[in-house]
Amino acid sequence: MFDELAKYKHNNHFFFKPTDNLKKECNAPTNKSGVYVVYALKNGRIELIYIGRSGKIEADGTMFVRKAGLGGIKDRIVNGHQFGKTPRRHAWPYQMKFENIEALDVYWYVTHDNQYQDCPRELERHLLKKHLDIYGTLPRWNKEI
Repeated sequence: MFDELAKYKHNNHFFFKPTDNLKKECNAPTNKSGVYVVYALKNGRIELIYIGRSGKIEADGTMFVRKAGLGGIKDRIVNGHQFGKTPRRHAWPYQMKFENIEALDVYWYVTHDNQYQDCPRELERHLLKKHLDIYGTLPRWNKEI
C-alpha cells in the first residue's frame, strides 16, 4: 500500500505481544528520525491500525531527533503517549488486551539520513492522507492528520 516507503533502506520491524516488554522488543534506532506503521494481528487477519513518526524539520532546516529517554524512533515508539497521557509501553498492552489483539507488527523507516532528507512529519501526513483517500477513514488508532 505504501510503495513510497520501499526507498528507505534503513528499516526493520518487530513483533510485540501484550505480555512483552516494548523497550526490549523494539529494535528501532535511538539516534534517527522517521516513520513507523503498526499492524494488528487478530484472528488470522492483519489490519493497519496506526501510522506515527519521530522527528521534524526545525525552522533552521535541521532535523530534530528525539533525545529524551532512549532517543530517536525507539523513544517515540516506547515512551510516546497514546490513548491519553499514557506511554505506549503501558498503553499498547492494555489496548491490545481490550481489543483482543494477539500481536502488533511494527515497521519503522529512517527517512532522514545521509541518503534521504525527508521530513517524517510530512511523510506521516502523506501516508495518513493516502489511507484516508483509499479507505475513507484514518487508521483506527490515529486521531488526526
